[in-house]
Amino acid sequence: MFGLMVRFTCKDEEAAARFDELVSRTGEQIKANEPGTLIYTVHRVEGRPLERIFYELYADRDAFEVHESQGYVMEFLAAREEYLASTQVDRLDFMSGKGVTG
Repeated sequence: MFGLMVRFTCKDEEAAARFDELVSRTGEQIKANEPGTLIYTVHRVEGRPLERIFYELYADRDAFEVHESQGYVMEFLAAREEYLASTQVDRLDFMSGKGVTG
């Protein structure tokens, strides 16, 4: 498995609302078209209204590459910059847990 945790900080509340719309549209496409994307969740951060946390888990690195090559993901990656003040990405190496691990 291959995963990411990404923290996005939006520029302001209006940008956060527009970013959330972009995330929603993209997420629907991911759900419908990516069987190798096991988990793709987006969270607001309590007490920090401009922050969003993405948790992404893929069956393997190939599934991640398929995800990244989708037109709707490329559109998301290009459009998101308009709304963001910062982005932090952590690549995750799965060790143990409960859930989609089989």
